[in-house]
Amino acid sequence: MILIDKPYVSDFLIETIKKNNFQIISTTVAREMIQDNSLNWISGEKAKQIIKSNPKTRIYTNSENSISWIEKNLAFSNLPAHIQVFKDKIQFRELIKASYPNYFFQGVKFDELRKLNIAVIRFPIIVKPAVGFFSLAVHKVENRIDWPLVLDKIENEIGKLSDIYPKEVIDVTDFIIEEYIAGEEYAIDCYYDNSGKPIVLNILHHIFSSGDDVSDRVYSTSKEILYRHSGKIQEFLELIGIKVGLKDFPAHVEVRIDNKGKLFPIEVNPLRYGGLCTTGDLTWYAYGFNSYECFLNNIRPDWEQIFNTRGNKKYSIIVLNNNSGIRENDIAGFDYELLLKDFKKPLSLRKVDFRKYLVFGFLFIETRLGNDEELTQILTSDLRKYIMIK
Repeated sequence: MILIDKPYVSDFLIETIKKNNFQIISTTVAREMIQDNSLNWISGEKAKQIIKSNPKTRIYTNSENSISWIEKNLAFSNLPAHIQVFKDKIQFRELIKASYPNYFFQGVKFDELRKLNIAVIRFPIIVKPAVGFFSLAVHKVENRIDWPLVLDKIENEIGKLSDIYPKEVIDVTDFIIEEYIAGEEYAIDCYYDNSGKPIVLNILHHIFSSGDDVSDRVYSTSKEILYRHSGKIQEFLELIGIKVGLKDFPAHVEVRIDNKGKLFPIEVNPLRYGGLCTTGDLTWYAYGFNSYECFLNNIRPDWEQIFNTRGNKKYSIIVLNNNSGIRENDIAGFDYELLLKDFKKPLSLRKVDFRKYLVFGFLFIETRLGNDEELTQILTSDLRKYIMIK
């Protein structure tokens, strides 16, 4: 069963729904976004009846905007509770703190941030909304001097966010402050099968331009990336699955692994893969299998067979976030054709309304292993060469 909501649904996901005749819940928003009467539309009431009669019914959503529908209509199920424990980063940290007894984190009301006694806090730290999405209002703070400057930035950013995403997706009432872990960051798409075993569908290396960078510009996957830390990632997925009691449940998980090989959790995004149909679509271009079909049809990737033909390539998602310093109201457009000329093998380009969602779009590309020049250039770019000013 599929639940569609704003801001974006890819043609690839729509075609997947159509090809498999997956049930899709007929909400007002979904009907506005997908005007195709040939899909297997079912009413919200029928969806509730199906899930009541079979609690193991699998449901996938493309967007956390749908959380409010789930909370309102599926309160009889365990989905709202599972969603809440992951969406609230403070609650999630409390859940697993026994496994990370020395890890510092603290929940703080937004209104109390400027009153916080930072003299007792060991920097550097990360500060972000307890309920958040897409690295919005997330900042690394190096020292006490930078603290008020970062708070100024956060106040400026959240003024924009309240008009873009519902509170179930981003709620700036509460923030979490936690210690910064130096290391490499990874994003994992997975699902928990009917026995609670986590099935990994992809592992992506989240690449940053510097130690201060917390943006979502480049995510890459390859055979080496998938196998590098697969053992400890599997162990961590099993840990949270047992803690929460997850079964028949998809998730997008983010972790950081330090230079000693220890894994630290960042967040778990429930009932979906990467936001705006990014990582969920990527597996088709990268590895030739459909992540949505895997979850809804209980399919496990055969990695050995996959890498017989795809072992010497790297596949990446480029997030075209507006880091130019140019205000959205001053931008006339974005030159996507010029962007495509800077890559040897673009696979798919998704354009997004940058005035609404603060990103210009997403680009999927293929590169040869050891040839990261294209990735390095876009990683450090402010995108000004592609931006057209009014």
